[in-house]
Amino acid sequence: MGVKVLVTARSFSQNDKTPKEMLLNKGYEIISNPFGRIMTENEIAELIEDVDGVILGVDPFGKDIFERAQKLKVISRYGVGIDNIDKDSADSRDIPIYRTVGANTQAVADYAFGLMLDLTRKIAFIDRECRKGNWKKIKTREMNGKVLGLIGFGAIGKAVAKRGAGFDMRVLVYDPFVNQEMAQEYGVELVELDQLYAESDFISLHVPLIDATYHMINADAFKAMKPTAVLVNTARGGIVDEEAMYHALKNGEIAAAGVDVFDVEPPSNPSLMELDNLLVGAHCAASSVEAIDKMSYMAAENLIKGLEERN
Repeated sequence: MGVKVLVTARSFSQNDKTPKEMLLNKGYEIISNPFGRIMTENEIAELIEDVDGVILGVDPFGKDIFERAQKLKVISRYGVGIDNIDKDSADSRDIPIYRTVGANTQAVADYAFGLMLDLTRKIAFIDRECRKGNWKKIKTREMNGKVLGLIGFGAIGKAVAKRGAGFDMRVLVYDPFVNQEMAQEYGVELVELDQLYAESDFISLHVPLIDATYHMINADAFKAMKPTAVLVNTARGGIVDEEAMYHALKNGEIAAAGVDVFDVEPPSNPSLMELDNLLVGAHCAASSVEAIDKMSYMAAENLIKGLEERN
């Protein structure tokens, strides 16, 4: 019986067909996501029973799926975060999880910085007003010379810091795993969270979703921020308490937020969509042509490597 592969990632090999051809040339049978959206656990469970490997997007991959996936040998994550995977189940079955580390770094950094710039200069808002016939001057703020706070300083955090340096920004970093030598190398200041909240004009999140970071941006955090602060989340839904964010934006505790990731996508709270000072994305930060191509190649290579090592 041949090798069967499930691809849930919707943009896999979307531009460059070579990664898909790499799998086909190995003789793999490919089952693609038939829904054109994030799959549910039940939908994955229906297809997983005789699958050997998965190229997994942000779709949920829980314990019940592992119980159905008796042939599964490898998970090739199309991305970096693994919070959508029941890692305990993978570990108990000795199923390796590969990630496309670094493939989308520049894309996400661009998007995070773009959200800040848009919310500061109100580019999209001004465009909408112009289309309504409102050609009055709308006052905005500048980013140049302001204070940028980064929570998490991995590859994407570092890339955002470089962009901030181009705007002559003072960059503050909170990351318990970063030392002073690294901070000096990148020209940033290591600070505690309370100082970052108090001094930052822009706060950008670049941490994984784990127990320690779940709802770390909560009501108390918003109260500690400047009323002129802009929050950006291109990391993971769940890091920000969305109910607390709604009230902070509604009540002027912060000026604005740009959010590309939510607890549930689309968000379960429709009131969020009524806020003029919230800029929303559909988990699109990593969806550049370049990042899609890099992730596709790496995901295919990781899957092939993992399957060949297990056979």
